[in-house]
Amino acid sequence: MRIPITTLLFIALLSPAACFAQAPDTLLPLIPQPVQAIRGEGVFQLRDYTVIALGNGVSPKEAEPFVQFLEAYYGLRLRVVTKHSGVGAIRLSAEMKEDKPMPEHAYRLTVNKTGILIEGKGDGLFHGLQTLLQLIPAGPVNEYDIPCVAITDYPRFPWRGMHLDVSRHFFSKQDVKRYLDYLALYKLNVFHWHLTDDQGWRIEIRSRPKLTQIGAWRKGTLLGHYSEEPDRYDSTRYGGFYTQDDVKEIIAYAQQRHITVVPEIELPGHSLAALAAYPELACTDGPFETARTWGVFDDVLCPEEETFKFLEDVLGEVCALFPGRYIHIGGDECPKDRWKQSAFCRELMKRENLKDEHELQSWFIRRVEKIVNAKGKQIIGWDEILEGGLAPGAAVMSWRGEEGGIAAARQKHYVVMSPTSHCYFDYYQSQAAGEPLAIGGFLPLEKVYSYDPLPAALSVDETQYVMGAQGNVWTEYMRSFQQVEYMALPRMAALAEVVWTMKSKKDYENFLARLTPHLLILDRMAANYSKAIFYIEPELSPGPPGKPGLTLNLRTRAKVGLIRLAVNQEVVNNNSAVFDKPLHLQRSTDVMAAVFEGPNRRSPVYRQSFIITFSTGRNVKLLTDPDPKYSGSGGFTLVNGVLGRLPWNGADWLGYQGRNLEAVIDLGVTASFRRVRVDALRDEGSWIHFPKSVEVLVSNDGIQFISAKKIEGEDVSKSARNIIVDVGFQMARYVKVIVENAGTIPAGRPGEGQAAWLFVDEIMIE
Repeated sequence: MRIPITTLLFIALLSPAACFAQAPDTLLPLIPQPVQAIRGEGVFQLRDYTVIALGNGVSPKEAEPFVQFLEAYYGLRLRVVTKHSGVGAIRLSAEMKEDKPMPEHAYRLTVNKTGILIEGKGDGLFHGLQTLLQLIPAGPVNEYDIPCVAITDYPRFPWRGMHLDVSRHFFSKQDVKRYLDYLALYKLNVFHWHLTDDQGWRIEIRSRPKLTQIGAWRKGTLLGHYSEEPDRYDSTRYGGFYTQDDVKEIIAYAQQRHITVVPEIELPGHSLAALAAYPELACTDGPFETARTWGVFDDVLCPEEETFKFLEDVLGEVCALFPGRYIHIGGDECPKDRWKQSAFCRELMKRENLKDEHELQSWFIRRVEKIVNAKGKQIIGWDEILEGGLAPGAAVMSWRGEEGGIAAARQKHYVVMSPTSHCYFDYYQSQAAGEPLAIGGFLPLEKVYSYDPLPAALSVDETQYVMGAQGNVWTEYMRSFQQVEYMALPRMAALAEVVWTMKSKKDYENFLARLTPHLLILDRMAANYSKAIFYIEPELSPGPPGKPGLTLNLRTRAKVGLIRLAVNQEVVNNNSAVFDKPLHLQRSTDVMAAVFEGPNRRSPVYRQSFIITFSTGRNVKLLTDPDPKYSGSGGFTLVNGVLGRLPWNGADWLGYQGRNLEAVIDLGVTASFRRVRVDALRDEGSWIHFPKSVEVLVSNDGIQFISAKKIEGEDVSKSARNIIVDVGFQMARYVKVIVENAGTIPAGRPGEGQAAWLFVDEIMIE
């Protein structure tokens, strides 16, 4: 249920309201943005001798995470007491003075020169402490002065979640606790713990010991990207699991931070690790082994009674361990091939009057729901559980867009929005060179921040079924917890504001202004967060009218520091020239730049070689349109002087599936040239094939074209990347280039029988 928004009036509790004056929220580095923040005059001096005074009904455990955090990262050791006058103390009160009704999870934080008061019930009190923590100066200071402020705050949504996949790569108990610390810092209250998958079973089930004896371990792990060919593996036995005592310890740690842990036990697909341990649960004889690679596998749990007895054992122990309401049962990406081939499944479908395998999956999920319900819990699953009919009490996590969530809400089922478009933190967060290997896609910070979990397609009544949203961290390409931090932070902070802050209060530029000083807290924690907001971002456009070449502008999203520039030099440093106006590039140039704050470099070094030819920056008319997913900067992508980066992402390339690229370049004047180079991509694992042929045609009027040269066959395929077409001596103003798609992917290649992709990123006329 969504918490209703209630207009609140601030009531000063420690000093008259007159001493507080409105000030911009940007002065308070708080994330997420509170409902109301009023800045006062002066500061409260937080020192080692400051005590935390507990009011009636407040447990000392409520203050423990705050005390531990300050000692670990600030060196402050605060005592917790039960009796104190309040002067010079941080007082915690479970009794809120209310003139108007307050939402269930609200808190008030009041700071003046003589003391601090936090009022809240349950998690409200804890979240007030997290806000106070963010007000403590995190920079290199000797004294910690907290600004006087009056804050009234409460969340927009009750489900504010982050997911972590520990199956593809395993993370220690301490890593998981650190992940929970980040959730607590941002007032996120659901930890979705993805515990089982094809690549590893990570939770001890005492009645089924082979799950961790066999299923928790694999014989090696894929190297490089899933799309690369041939496949390469290391030979290191890899795995690990959490004992039930580990699980209890992590749950207790989460509970103290008012975080609910939702375990995920994948079924009926993504179950290869379980089948490796108990092959009798499959529809075929096997043998099976825990997967070394990623993707989707045909072998799944068979809907026999033995399987449901297995699931009763597993889910019985899981339900007993986890105190929360929901058990996540996966339900996604379940191939039906083995079921279609199974005589048992055909007979079962006939007996149960199921028209197809989708209804069989729905029948399977309904059986599982009864098991979970009998233990006093409810199921939640990925949106594929809608297929064939939704189980009666199931909640849906919508990941393949919002359509599944919309459909479930209209059926009066609770929904968590988690679409790949905004919530998949395994996607690249920067298009800069040197980003660590990721699954693909592009999800920058601002796109996460732009998300609204309430689809416009839902009526007001239907929106009450949207519980909130969740960010997902799938770890195929995250071998260390430091890499998890890099992919999750600071996108987790952006999502926190999406699910906590009222929509009317959200402002991305304001968020960035608060984020920059807030990152000092992550620095204190030695978090390996992404610095993408400090990255240099190039903006390219054609040269000034009448001048060939390019105009290069550089910007950064951070609100601090200076961009310093080095051209055709070996290094850029804090003494390099300040970039203060766009550059006009008329010849091939190497550019380096970085953001400096004083003597300190805040960003990685931006490096780019620009290749300037006759065609660079010229007008391009595309006669065939690229696929919308790979449309780059339109025709300008072909003449922007930049060769596409590897591993590739869509930003640098124009992509055509099953179609040719045809483009006309206007050189502006009649010019002589001798060759044309076409930069194309070959990545057959991603269905991207080299072109079949390249033809160059010339014209002086842009209407009548004459073929200058066409190459095909081995003349194309022998190229490593640049396809060179020697056209002799030509004089022309207009040059048409036709790059022929490879056509249908041949048998034996990935995607056989499908239309091949053609990717081109630059056409260079020389």
